[in-house]
Order: sequence, then C-alpha cells, then structure tokens
Amino acid sequence: MPERAMGKKADSSPRGDLGRRIAQRRAELGLTRRQAAAGAGVSPSYLRHLEEHPAAAPSAGVLLRLAGALGTTVTELSGGNVDLPPGPGRAARHRRFAELSVTECRTLIGTHGVGRVAVPTSAGPAIVPVNYSVVDGKIVFRTAPGTTPWQARENLIAFEVDRIDDGLSQGWSVLLRGHAEVVTEPEEVRRLEERAYSMPWVGGRRDVWVRIDPVGMTGRRIESR
Repeated sequence: MPERAMGKKADSSPRGDLGRRIAQRRAELGLTRRQAAAGAGVSPSYLRHLEEHPAAAPSAGVLLRLAGALGTTVTELSGGNVDLPPGPGRAARHRRFAELSVTECRTLIGTHGVGRVAVPTSAGPAIVPVNYSVVDGKIVFRTAPGTTPWQARENLIAFEVDRIDDGLSQGWSVLLRGHAEVVTEPEEVRRLEERAYSMPWVGGRRDVWVRIDPVGMTGRRIESR
C-alpha cells in the first residue's frame, strides 16, 4: 500500500501514547513510515501497527532501535519524562552555540504552538504558557478577562518559545518583545478565528484575542557536534 494511503488511514485510527509519540517524532524529522522502519530494522507494516494500536507492546530491543532511528531516547518515546522539566540530561561534550537570524527565529516559531508570555501583575512579573498562533507575523492568543495572560494588554511584554531535545543534547529558544493589544474590531476578530490554529488547551470560555506586535526578536541554538 502506498505510503500516502497508509498515512491517511493511520490518521483516522486510534493511537496509544507510544504510537502518537512515534508518529509525532517522525513528522518532526520529515520521515515517512518506510524510512523510519528501515532505520529501525523493522517492517513498515509493523511500524504502522505500533503507531495505530494502543495495546502494541514492542520489545526493549525494538524500542531502542526505534529511538536511535528517530534521534531520541527510549524514555522520550515511552513518555517516561512527561512530568519532568526539559533539559535534565547532560550537556554534550562538543557543542556549538549560535545566534539565530530574525528569519530563522520566525521559521522556528512557525504557525502555532505553545509559548510563554511574561506580563506585569500586581504581585510582580509572571510567566505563563499560552497556546498561540502566528498571523501576519504577529503573535495572537485567546484569553479571558481577569486571567494572567489578560494582563498583557496595553503593555510592552516578552514572549518566548523554545524546544529542548534531551536525547540529542540540543535545543533552541526564541525571545521577542512587543506591544500587546486586545483585538476588538469584529472583522479582525472574525479573520483571526478563521486563520489562527491553536485553541486554548485550558478550555473554558476564552474569547478575547490578544495580539503581540514584535518590536524585537532574538534567538539562540545549541547543537552537539
């Protein structure tokens, strides 16, 4: 069966935590199922089984080979570190630190994800995660009056997005500063609802759009050599 057809079927099939993590890591690396299977020394049909069936229980050897083919660790694939903060692993012996260009920063932030917004509050500065989207080069997220992210409005605030790969001892971070404003024009609100991707994971009524217009953006990357 062609890879594309298999992918479509997999998208509509139930997946356990392991299957979701394998498929997500493949997508991050841009690998087809056939390519990942070859790297791990398993058949594409077996890899498909692992991704689609929650009860699948591969051996320790298969997990180790899959982790190697996907450039990660067994702990990452099995979800053993989901409740741990990122970055507990040792730094690589040979590593390179690099400043990122604004273009690279915009590419890494992508279209949507989870970032952290730093806002002033009556008790002092606070940093909270928000589900964000990028629309026309500006950060947008939904919130509600009275919440911590709501206090970003009409302030010069900081917004940060990062990615840490403990398995490879590498990562990157992008920091931007900008003016936050509440979007009130009905037509603009409608446009954001059509173009933004991320819905707040926290749930509840979050129908106020906040937009951050960047005035400065910097980024850093650490890679192992």
